[in-house]
Amino acid sequence: FAIDGSGQIALPLIGQVQAVGSTARELERYITEKLKGRFLVNPRVTVEILSHRPFYIIGEVKSAGEYPYKTGLNVVSAVALAGGFAPRASTSYVYIKRVSEAQEREFPALPSVAVFPGDIIRVPERYF
Repeated sequence: FAIDGSGQIALPLIGQVQAVGSTARELERYITEKLKGRFLVNPRVTVEILSHRPFYIIGEVKSAGEYPYKTGLNVVSAVALAGGFAPRASTSYVYIKRVSEAQEREFPALPSVAVFPGDIIRVPERYF
């Protein structure tokens, strides 16, 4: 089943299920509990993510745009996918707008900073 724009899955027997904000394992447990007893004796549910939302990178990179998300993606690898920093880019920090947040926040441009599906990464211009 596909997750709709509101972050829900429409399942037979149990109806709408909120999927956004849950891991695959949490969603498996939730659906199993909803099906158990009322509809099935011993339900077995498997949730597998076939594709993620893309992430976006804009600003001072060589190839700004939309890129496919891969598990384990970090800021450094995201910049590398976009062709690297442009000559006038600030290489010490980036701004990231997460799907679940209203405002973008500043993050260091380090491999320890994770990128998530739907993130918008903005690489600012350096001043000097």
